[in-house]
Amino acid sequence: MKLSVIVPVLNEATGAPALCAHLMPYVRQGVEVILVDGGSEDGTPELLNSLGFPPVRSPRGRALQMNAGASAASGDLLLFLHADTRLPPGTLACLQSRMTQAHDWGRFDVRIEGRPAMLKLVAWLMNWRSRLTGIATGDQAMFMTRAAFDAVGGFPPQPLMEDIEMSSRLRRLARPLCLTDRVVTSGRRWEQRGVWRTIFLMWRLRWAYWRGVPASQLAKAYR
Repeated sequence: MKLSVIVPVLNEATGAPALCAHLMPYVRQGVEVILVDGGSEDGTPELLNSLGFPPVRSPRGRALQMNAGASAASGDLLLFLHADTRLPPGTLACLQSRMTQAHDWGRFDVRIEGRPAMLKLVAWLMNWRSRLTGIATGDQAMFMTRAAFDAVGGFPPQPLMEDIEMSSRLRRLARPLCLTDRVVTSGRRWEQRGVWRTIFLMWRLRWAYWRGVPASQLAKAYR
C-alpha cells in the first residue's frame, strides 16, 4: 500500500525548514510527500522549492488544498497532515500493518505541545471524544484509502469544520481506526488565545455546526 502524505501550507516560511526536515526521512522510505500552497505571500513556495519540496499550487482554503493534494497524489493510502503537526516514529510501518480491508480510514491520538499543563487534559479529551464518537479532527492526522476518499467526494469545500464533516461522511463507510501512536501538534493557538477560551470557542462552534449553522458563518467567529 503506497502512502501519500499531503500537507496544506500557507505563509509557512518560518516553519518550512523544520517541516521539510521532518518529512525527508519519509521520502527516503518511498513515501510520496505533497505540500500544497494556498497562495502564500511570505516566500513559502520559493523556500519549499529550495528545500526539495516543490509545492502544488491551489486556491486558499485547507479543504481545497487537501483536495488538490489528493488529486496530485498517486498513493492508495492518503494521510493529511497539518504543517505544525509531526508524525510519530514508525508511521509508515504502523499504517502498513494496521490498515486492512476492515478499516477504510482512521487517525492518530494527539499530544499538544506547549507550556500550559492543561494541554495534556485537552489532548486526552480530544482522543477520548474521538474514540467515542468516531469523529476525528485534522490535528489527529486523518488517513484514508483512496477508495474511501473518492467514495465520499473528498473534503467538503467549506472554510471550517471540513474535518468534522469529512469524518461524518467516512463514518458511514466504517468506524475509524483509532491509533494510540501520538502525533505531536503545536499548542501555539491555545497559548495565544488562552486554553479555556479556546475550549469554549471550539465547543460553541461545533455545537452551532451540528445545529445547522453554515460553516462560512462559523469561520468568521473562529477568526
